[in-house]
Formats: sequence, C-alpha cells, structure tokens
Amino acid sequence: MTDYLSQLAGLLQQLPRGAIAAIADHLWDAYARDAQIFACGNGGSSATASHFIEDLSKGVDLPAGARRYRAISLVDSVPIITAYANDISYDAIFCEPLRNLVRRGDVLIAFSGSGRSRNVIRAMETAREAGATVVGLTGRDGGEMKGLADLCLIVPAESMQQIEDAHLAITHAIYLDLKERAEATAAAGRTARA
Repeated sequence: MTDYLSQLAGLLQQLPRGAIAAIADHLWDAYARDAQIFACGNGGSSATASHFIEDLSKGVDLPAGARRYRAISLVDSVPIITAYANDISYDAIFCEPLRNLVRRGDVLIAFSGSGRSRNVIRAMETAREAGATVVGLTGRDGGEMKGLADLCLIVPAESMQQIEDAHLAITHAIYLDLKERAEATAAAGRTARA
C-alpha cells in the first residue's frame, strides 16, 4: 500500500501542468461562449466523467440568475446506454446520444485509461464531425485517443489504477480553477451593478 501511494504521489508531480492549464482555459472559453460540455468513459473512467460533470453542474456557486455551466454526462442514463447497446452495439452507447445533442463549438471530454475504448473513440469521432472540440484524458501511450483529441493529456503510467486516480485529481484541479474564475466573474458583475 505504501508503495502505491508513493508511486501515485510521484506520478502526480510529473503531470504536465501546461496541458492541465490549457484544458482549463479551453473549458473556461466554452463557458464564456455558453457552449455545452459533454463527458464519457467506461468503468472507473465513467465515474470520473460523471463526477466532473456533477462538479461543474452543481459545485460552482453562482448567484441566482447567473449563467451556469451547460454540462452533460453521457454515462448516466442506463436506459439510453442499454437501448443503444442492445439495439445497435456497445460501441454506439456514447456516439448516438451525443449525435442528438452536440453542436459546433461544444466540447467533449473523453476519458480512457488505454486510449483505445471503441465506444469512447466513436464519441470522439462524432464530436469532431459536428465541429466540437475534443479533450482526451488517457494514459499509457495514448492509444488512438491521442490522434483524435484536439487537446490530449496522457498520464505517464502503465497502472490503470494510477491513471484513473490521476484523472480524478486532474479534473478536481480543473474544476477548482473554473469554479474560482466563474465565481470571481459573477462577483465582479455584482460589484459593477452596485
């Protein structure tokens, strides 16, 4: 256990801060443009996708009437997922619902520890076809994801558990940055109106 925690601490120190800042900047721009933010992933990555969307949707403390983040998790509707998995294929569980909602200028955040999850790759392709920006969070060698993402952060690890832990830490760091910016902007707006 101590080895794992020490390795994870070392891995977090190696994360590319510039890439994390670039993703935060891009998501802030999406908020400023009132673009929609989507997220998807499988297994532990689905939990991280859902958690990040929950942070953006509920965790940013904005005053009543202030514009909020428009954020949707593609992993949270079991009926939709199972319908597409049953009637088309498991590879379609994210791309088909995304096709119904995504517009040019929106953002898809795709999580895959290996960068090779077929259903995540198809969602990335669908987002790109619609003119949305694709942000990829992956690990190992980046897989197919690194070639499809407009912004791709590859966690430099082989351990899926460490990759997933790093993705959660990255999303929390990004969330806290976006929260601070949104709340400061809302406060400045209140001061200007006073």
